Amino acid sequence: MRLRVDLLPHGTYPDVVLVIDVLRATTTAITYLERGADALLLTATPDVALALRSEGMRQDGARPDGESTPYLLGGERGGLPIPGFDFGNSPVEAAAQNFTGRTVVMNTTNGTVAAHTAAQSGKHVFLAALTNAHAAARRARATATEEIAIVCAGTDERVGLEDVYAAGVLAEYLLAMGESSIDDGARIALTVRRSSGNPLEALGSSVHGARLASLGLGEDVRYAAGLSTSTLVPTLVTGDDVPPGTLKFIAG
Repeated sequence: MRLRVDLLPHGTYPDVVLVIDVLRATTTAITYLERGADALLLTATPDVALALRSEGMRQDGARPDGESTPYLLGGERGGLPIPGFDFGNSPVEAAAQNFTGRTVVMNTTNGTVAAHTAAQSGKHVFLAALTNAHAAARRARATATEEIAIVCAGTDERVGLEDVYAAGVLAEYLLAMGESSIDDGARIALTVRRSSGNPLEALGSSVHGARLASLGLGEDVRYAAGLSTSTLVPTLVTGDDVPPGTLKFIAG
């Protein structure tokens, strides 16, 4: 079994892909599904998300529960909520809500872009974070036949310490499950993991973690540093019901 870590999204992925944007898209995605969302739709752009909700309103009209559409929009630019969206990209905010029976449409600066890159060629695509690290590693190992690729979203096309650290955590778990050949990206991630402090120290000391704290979002960083607090693994699915320009993930 080959284990590969891409410090930024690139290339092709023939088998299993674990997409990481620990601060905060994949952490928030896990939380949406934990809080009852039927599915997540990750869009290529904010405009796709807004158009999807508008189309849902036209088709659904008034619903018995008083909601005009089953879609709720969550996302950010520069760490802050996108105008016209219902939520930002905050796992703490998501954890306080009940999304039962709803579909959440997400668009973020880095994480949803990484997922779309992985889905272009990946046979099996999962969303991973520190919060579901054990479960994601187990799912990847059980599914893969030749290669597991861990893809770090990064921040604004730059390598992010927080994602590389999380990739190192996943790599440790995967190596503990059996023999694997590893590439230099995996070696780098393992070195970062083993030379860093606890998860909160690693995430909080990253450039992105410090920026979120400066925006008053330090609680999101602390939430994202929780190690294996969830057994849920968002899993990419396909089908005729997936709107164009989106990726559909369900709880796995």
